[in-house]
Amino acid sequence: MATHVHLVSHDGVFQEIEARQHRLTADEPLNNHGSDKGPAPYELLLASLAACSSATLRLYADRKGWTLGTIKADLTFSRDKDGNERIERVIGFSERLTDEQMERIRDIIEKTPVTKTLKRGTPIATRFE
Repeated sequence: MATHVHLVSHDGVFQEIEARQHRLTADEPLNNHGSDKGPAPYELLLASLAACSSATLRLYADRKGWTLGTIKADLTFSRDKDGNERIERVIGFSERLTDEQMERIRDIIEKTPVTKTLKRGTPIATRFE
């Protein structure tokens, strides 16, 4: 499996991104030299993790015949004074699940593809043309 995005940046830190037929933008807030025309890169990272988490849980629950209702996810990225980074992920469902279902959900969320990629620390190879 390979996934690809294409990015063009003409000026400043505003980025135009293409992912298949979809167009996204990325920028930095005004207080970080940006024009605030789109989410910051770390916000996109959190959005990716949230979307993967929700989609994986929904697919799993649907396969099991469980009703999750509305899924809500709140994610926060932080870095302490020593440079240690952390993502806090809070997930909620509008439907009540049994203790056994929640135990399985807790196991599954740690196995979502983006979660596993982030926890593994994927190598990045860069070349310049």
